[in-house]
Amino acid sequence: MMNSSRSHRWSRGARSSGLRAPVTLLVPALLAVAFLLMPLVGILARTSWGDLGTHLTSPGVTEALKLSLLVSFWALGLSLVLGVPLAWLLARVDFPGKALVRSLVLLPMVLPPTVGGVALLLGFGRRGLLGPWLEDTFGITLPFHTSGAVVAATFVAMPFLVISLEGALGGLRPRYEETAASLGASPFRVFLTVTLPMVAPGLAAGAALTWARALGEFGATITFAGNLPGTTQTLPLQVYLLLQNSPEAATSVSLLLLAIAMAVLVALRGRWTGGGTRSVSVLRTQESLGTEESFGTEESRAYESDQPTPTDAPKAPSPAGRWALHAEVSGFTELTLDAAPGTTIAVVGENGAGKTTLLRALLGLTPRARAGLRLGDLDVTGLPPHRRGVAWVPQDGALFPHMTALANTAYGLRAQGVARAEARREAQAWLDRLGVGRLAHRRPGQLSGGQAQRVALARALAARPRLLLLDEPLAALDQTTRARVRHTLRTHLDGFGGVCLIVTHDPVEAVSLADRVLVLDGGRALQDAPPAEVTRHPRSPWVARMLGRNAWPGEAGADGLALPGGGRIVAAEQLPAGSSALAIIAPESVAVHRERPGGSPRNTWPGTVREITATGSRLRVLIGSPDAPDLVAEITPEAAAELRLAEGVAVWSSVKATEVTLVPL
Repeated sequence: MMNSSRSHRWSRGARSSGLRAPVTLLVPALLAVAFLLMPLVGILARTSWGDLGTHLTSPGVTEALKLSLLVSFWALGLSLVLGVPLAWLLARVDFPGKALVRSLVLLPMVLPPTVGGVALLLGFGRRGLLGPWLEDTFGITLPFHTSGAVVAATFVAMPFLVISLEGALGGLRPRYEETAASLGASPFRVFLTVTLPMVAPGLAAGAALTWARALGEFGATITFAGNLPGTTQTLPLQVYLLLQNSPEAATSVSLLLLAIAMAVLVALRGRWTGGGTRSVSVLRTQESLGTEESFGTEESRAYESDQPTPTDAPKAPSPAGRWALHAEVSGFTELTLDAAPGTTIAVVGENGAGKTTLLRALLGLTPRARAGLRLGDLDVTGLPPHRRGVAWVPQDGALFPHMTALANTAYGLRAQGVARAEARREAQAWLDRLGVGRLAHRRPGQLSGGQAQRVALARALAARPRLLLLDEPLAALDQTTRARVRHTLRTHLDGFGGVCLIVTHDPVEAVSLADRVLVLDGGRALQDAPPAEVTRHPRSPWVARMLGRNAWPGEAGADGLALPGGGRIVAAEQLPAGSSALAIIAPESVAVHRERPGGSPRNTWPGTVREITATGSRLRVLIGSPDAPDLVAEITPEAAAELRLAEGVAVWSSVKATEVTLVPL
């Protein structure tokens, strides 16, 4: 009800926000409509309605209609067989001469039909380039034969299918196909089970237009195949003959073709001009419904919280075997990665640090980096993605919107050849274990964000991977759902026999889920250590700030660290003079005063409160200072009230030298 009312508001807003058309544009537009409408009105006005049935049931017309249907459906079949792969090639593959191939596809749409017929004669006719070979080798003669009419109709109609489907494929995000490949599906299986169903609206629109165009083809057919009754004389050619002998009958048959064309266009309802856009917008709507924020009703949250926890759910079959990881990655991302079975590694770093490139290199999906990859005793470097045993869960889960949760979860098993009944049983067991078993027959658009992420995780684990890659799996969830799914994930990673890499920007995920934290910077490994070590001694200012610490780079001196801007931090510990280092200060070690403090603090700076935010039961105060970089202090609400802190208030901050940790860089 909420979604429908929101949609009504959107549509009403769209209508009301339109600008009033100026007369200088409105008048030519109306003239254009009248110009296009006048021929149709002429047909309707000149039709002999009383003789309509007689004209349409005459032997010549019925024979031409049957032949037109035969030719148009054969042309549609050929267009599907040849045009669908061509559309996929144009949308998915970059190759030399791609622009030329696309121009060849468009050529029949702009070429005069009679010129197209002449070109077909010179290519496939008895004296054409290929015609003699076809006749001598296979005994096939296309001109003046029904097969020639099929070829002519296919030539002029297939571009409609290719263009429509290419647009739909171009708008389809590749991550669905990549996720399917990571679950073990071959490229052809991915194409049949994921790609085609998801671009079905564009395919249907293109097929309908192709059929309608083939049904109405005239110029290329009469030039290439001739006008032989019962052989090549289709309905448009019959109209041409009737105009000479019986104009009233020609008008009636024209009305029939007009009605068929209008029926096709009305059925499409604008899908051709926005075929790809429409299909993709539907998918994006379903994706948005899969987030907790957009699904968001109290009822859905209550339903999700009622699901059994992992400890209550039945135990799902765990993938047998244990697989260590050894990877040597080169290219944009360069590092060597080794991990024992059961290890979970959190991959962190700034945007552009190479995190996603690392995951895609391990999947074999990017030319930017190459991974020499060994899982257990198996070297999978030269294997395609669907044979590596590497399962990938993108940030939004990439659940296939045309499949139920159960079918999504069973997809990897079915791709690996597991019988349908067994795959569904195992998939149901995984869904039960992750607490979403009752949602097995819902589609992704009917799931909340937490539910969708559990299904995506169940799908990846059910595929029996040797390596599990999770790309910010909890980023789209609210805090309550994130904590619940994090607990679920931790429970199942404990029993996973392979290695798991989790890309995250959340320090809680990095600390609570991972055995190691891999810090990337510019495609290089800056730090690879247990979470406690990274928390105490982060080697990157970004990681330190991600973990909630103050981090200032500088040059070590006699009593601390000289900052690039001219300030100085005094520290109790010493590093070799001139070495690069990072000063780490915990927010709770920062004291805030309204007056300049006395006593023992070695580091004091004047500043101004820029921002106050709540973090649990404490407040984080961002203080800007002309003498030092921005500083974050963590204090109690009582202390903030006593100091009468507010944005813009002048304060002093102080840090003891013993509270400053220097980390060599």
